[in-house]
Amino acid sequence: MLLVSAAATAAAGEGGRESTAVSGALFLAGSIPRGVEAMVVSTERMLPHWYRVAWATLRKAAVVPAMKVAVSLCLVLSVMLLVEVVFMSFVSLAVKLFRLTPEKRYKWETISADLETGSSDYPMVLVQIPMYNEKEVFIEMEVDLVRRNGEQVYKLSIGATCGLSWPSERMIIQVLDDSTDPEIKDLVELECKIWASKGMNITYEVRDNRKGYKAGALKEGMQHSYVEQCDYVVIFDADFQPESDFLMRAIPFLVHNPKLALVQARWEFVNPYECLMTRIQRMTLDYHFKVEQEAGSSTYAFFGFNGTGGVWRISAIKDAGGWNDRTTVEDMDLAVRASLQGWKFVYVGDLKVKSELPSSFSAYRHQQHRWTCGAANLLRKSVFEIWMTKDVSLWKKLYLLYSFLFVRKVVAHIVTFTLYCAVIPASVFIPEISIPAWAVVYIPTTITFLNAIRNFSSIHVIPFWILFENVMAMHRVKATIVGLCEGDSANEWVVTEKLGGTIREKLLPDATLIEKASPKFSHRFYFAELGFAVFLFLCASYDLTYGEDYYFIYIYLQSIAFFIVGLGYVGTFISSF
Repeated sequence: MLLVSAAATAAAGEGGRESTAVSGALFLAGSIPRGVEAMVVSTERMLPHWYRVAWATLRKAAVVPAMKVAVSLCLVLSVMLLVEVVFMSFVSLAVKLFRLTPEKRYKWETISADLETGSSDYPMVLVQIPMYNEKEVFIEMEVDLVRRNGEQVYKLSIGATCGLSWPSERMIIQVLDDSTDPEIKDLVELECKIWASKGMNITYEVRDNRKGYKAGALKEGMQHSYVEQCDYVVIFDADFQPESDFLMRAIPFLVHNPKLALVQARWEFVNPYECLMTRIQRMTLDYHFKVEQEAGSSTYAFFGFNGTGGVWRISAIKDAGGWNDRTTVEDMDLAVRASLQGWKFVYVGDLKVKSELPSSFSAYRHQQHRWTCGAANLLRKSVFEIWMTKDVSLWKKLYLLYSFLFVRKVVAHIVTFTLYCAVIPASVFIPEISIPAWAVVYIPTTITFLNAIRNFSSIHVIPFWILFENVMAMHRVKATIVGLCEGDSANEWVVTEKLGGTIREKLLPDATLIEKASPKFSHRFYFAELGFAVFLFLCASYDLTYGEDYYFIYIYLQSIAFFIVGLGYVGTFISSF
């Protein structure tokens, strides 16, 4: 009896606590509309009559028409983006369904040595590894298990390249070191000497300046006399590790198809589960390779070179005018110019190269600024060149200018931020503005669904992906405007740092003794995100109080996302889950 009574009392206590929690939540939900309404009423009473009349006139004459124009433009841009996304998704799914592999579209035969000719049947290949102060410690991760075998990035990249299954006498490895740290330069040079003593044909090249950054280093590397004997050039960034059969699988495409200029491999990541931000990056980049690159390769034999993990025909690079440092996307610039010369590209999805995702928000934001600003700047600088190029079909020109550069590199960022983070939230203050449901619900749902079916294993991350990508859209829109207007930071190049301090402290505590600096206050908080979070919170609260729709649900969630990013709780500060 006592046990039953105790159990009943405990159950009553649990029920009481749950009831209290629910009551508290309901009270909070009810207090927000009451507080907003009281604030609005008191503000209206405080304002003089002439101010209210002037605002009503301005609102009717300017604000409402401006909002209607903004909504109309966003609707048009949304449809443009939807058509592009549906087209690319349809093509990539068709390629997967019908198994239209590159080997079926292009001739591919294994290169093998003859007993009489020996390794001379293998073409000469130049491998370029551009570096800049590569002192980070690289931790290889697999799923949620971490291998505790930290090693400097430059050692892994050079070691993986020297391990390629290709005759050493038919391959020249060129380490292009733009480092400004003398200690790092000595270590990289020593590593090159170690591999040279093992019989590898490896050279260590430095410059007395960093003009042109990566493009400048690659361009100067191509000017050495020994490069003239090479037919193809492979580019691996410092944190990229190719599999040993990379050249054996990629080079035959170029050998047997003289019109092909580029073979692009897919990036594979060693730290996708390091934190929520790296999971989201993996989703975004997987979509880029599986859909965008695959669709471009299968339909127009064109896509943007990813800057690393690819093999170029050297004659195609020369035909396109060589490397150019006019933008921060020298890889995309070269691809566009080579395509205008009639060269074709092929993307090989099952040819993968391991690399590392940036795990700190600061590094990721700099990377996205460089990529986004550079693409917009390339559109500005190449639009006339593309349109006036002879011997290129009108269809090809329209594809490059409209689909590739305008819709994907400009419209996508503008729509994501302007419509879903600015126009829809601001519309709650203006009842005259009506945004159709197909723009608010159906289009983003369709785009999200098309992304989800190519990243089915990460479908549970989709809500976080949506909210985080909307936050990043604010930075991408800024970068797009800077690139289109040739702003001061249009040619800003910040090398993407890999492996943040948190993971380094967890796994390699001794490494933190080398360099450990406490972040400044301004670096810990991001005030643009915090300010926008406040704006969204006010919009959501006003809609909860006066609105007749349910925008406030989404706007509150987006506001929370901006708050979290603004407070710096993103990236390696958050443990993987």
